[in-house]
Amino acid sequence: MKTSNFPIFTVKSDPSDTEVISHKLMIKSGMIRKLSSGQYTWLPLGLRVIDKIQDIVRCELNKIGCREILMPLVQPNELWKESGRWNEYGPELLRFKDRNEREFCFGPTFEEVITDLLRQDLSSYKQLPINLFQISTKFRDEIRPRFGVLRSREFIMKDAYSFHASTSCLDTTYSKYMEAYKNIFNSLMLKFTMVDADSGNIGGSESHEFHVIADTGEDDLLLDDSNNGMNVEIAKERYQEENIEKIASKIGMRLTRGIEVGHIFKLGTKYSKPMNLRFTDENSQINDVFMGCYGIGISRIVAAAIEQNYDDRGIIWPKTMSPFQVALIELDSKKSDEIRKYTENIYEDLQKQGVDVIYDNRNLKLGNKLADWELIGVPNILIIGQKETDDRTMTLKRRNEDQKQKVTPEFVNDATLRV
Repeated sequence: MKTSNFPIFTVKSDPSDTEVISHKLMIKSGMIRKLSSGQYTWLPLGLRVIDKIQDIVRCELNKIGCREILMPLVQPNELWKESGRWNEYGPELLRFKDRNEREFCFGPTFEEVITDLLRQDLSSYKQLPINLFQISTKFRDEIRPRFGVLRSREFIMKDAYSFHASTSCLDTTYSKYMEAYKNIFNSLMLKFTMVDADSGNIGGSESHEFHVIADTGEDDLLLDDSNNGMNVEIAKERYQEENIEKIASKIGMRLTRGIEVGHIFKLGTKYSKPMNLRFTDENSQINDVFMGCYGIGISRIVAAAIEQNYDDRGIIWPKTMSPFQVALIELDSKKSDEIRKYTENIYEDLQKQGVDVIYDNRNLKLGNKLADWELIGVPNILIIGQKETDDRTMTLKRRNEDQKQKVTPEFVNDATLRV
C-alpha cells in the first residue's frame, strides 16, 4: 500500500467538539468524520482497524462452530409485536412507515429477526444446536450521543445467537462463547474484565458484560484484586443498597470505570415462546427452543483501545489492531532516483515477508511525515533518505520508544515487524 493511492487525512489542530481523547484522536488521525449527531463516516484508515478487529472476532467464532449470516437492518413491526417489545423497547427504537403505511424500525438488535429466520427451517432436535452470527450496522436513537463512536446512534456490532434443545446445552455453549470472548480481547491486547450484569431490555436469566478498563468509561464496576466482579446495577440489586461506595467497602471491592465492549445473555425461551420457535424432540414431543445471544461492539472497541493506548503525540496501537505494522518513509526521492529505487526494493521485500506496510511517498518533510505516523500510531516507522541509501541501511523508530536505531535490510525478516 502506498500513500499515493491510500489518502491520509490527518488534522493538525484539535477539534472543538470532542470530549474524550479517543474521539479527538480518531478525528485528528483521519479515521472518522462526523455526518450528523451520533453518525460517523469511517475513512480508509479507520476501516482498516475495523477490519483487523473483525478478522479476530470471525476467527474465534469460527473455532466454536459459529457461522456467519447477514440480516436486513430494516425490520417489520410485526416481529417486534410478536415478542412484545414494540411498545416496551422505548424511544431508542427508531420507528417509521413506508409508502404503504406499514410500520418498520431500524434494527438496534436482532433477536426477533433471527428467531423468525430459524422458525422457517428448524423442526427437529437433530438440527440443534445451531450457532449463527453477523457483523453489521445497528441503529439506536440515543437521546444524547456523545464521546464519538463510544456512544453513537449508528454503530458496527457483532451479534451471535445460539439455539438449543435443553438448558444444559445452552449452558455449555454459553461457556464456549465466554472463553471465545476472552480469547478475542486477549488477542486484541486490551486490558479487560468480565462482570456479572443485568440483562436489561434484551432479557433472559443470566448475562455477563465485558469491559475495557478506562477512566473515561460510562459504566461503574466493582472489582476484586483479580479484576472479577459486577456492575453497579447487579451490586445494588444483590445488596439492596443504593450507595455504591458503601457496597464496595462492605464487600472489599474497588470501584472503577469501564467501557462495555461485549455482552452475553442466556435468553432461554424469552423469544422462542411468544414467537413459536419450536422443535420436535426424540420422543415426538414439541418444545420451545432455548436461546442465547452474544454481542460485541466492533466500532466501540476502536475507541476503547485508544482510551487505553495513547500519549501526547497520538495513538499507540496494540500491534494486532494497528492499521499497518510498518510505515516506510521515503525522503528526498525527487533529488535522487537512487533513493526511490532503494526504498522501492525495501518495500517489495517487506511485502514478500508478509509485513503489513504503508509506503509514504508523499512530497513532505520528515518532521511532517513522522508526526503523522506517530499520531496514527503505527508501531514501526522505517526512514530512508540519502544517508540510508548510501549506507544500505534504514533508520527505525518504534512508536513506543523515543530513540531511533540503524538497521540493515535483513531486518525486514525480523518477526517483530509482523503480527
